[in-house]
Amino acid sequence: MNIEDIETICDSFPAVTKDIKWEEHLCFNVGGKMFLITAPDAYPPTASFKVNPEEFEELASRDGFKPAPHLARYKWIYISDISLFTKKEWEHYARQSYNMVVEKLPNKLKATLGL
Repeated sequence: MNIEDIETICDSFPAVTKDIKWEEHLCFNVGGKMFLITAPDAYPPTASFKVNPEEFEELASRDGFKPAPHLARYKWIYISDISLFTKKEWEHYARQSYNMVVEKLPNKLKATLGL
């Protein structure tokens, strides 16, 4: 897996936008809210994403994973190398993070975005 693969997965979701934050992080957003943060210029590339509470502890205990700095209280996980996940795992976790963020968007905004 590489950043372009993750970008392709995220671009397949409705109403996704991308921007650069903190000068070096490619962020994927929906409704102005981040659902996946990558560091494409890091070696190896890293990422952070939101997970459900049931998976948070299990993922955080795996080698190469930890609670995301500054975002752990919101159940975000940091992965030290994006290649630690398969394409299927990225499809699952990116979609799950996206869906969790969409669920919290105001109904009016969801309607405006066609969600």
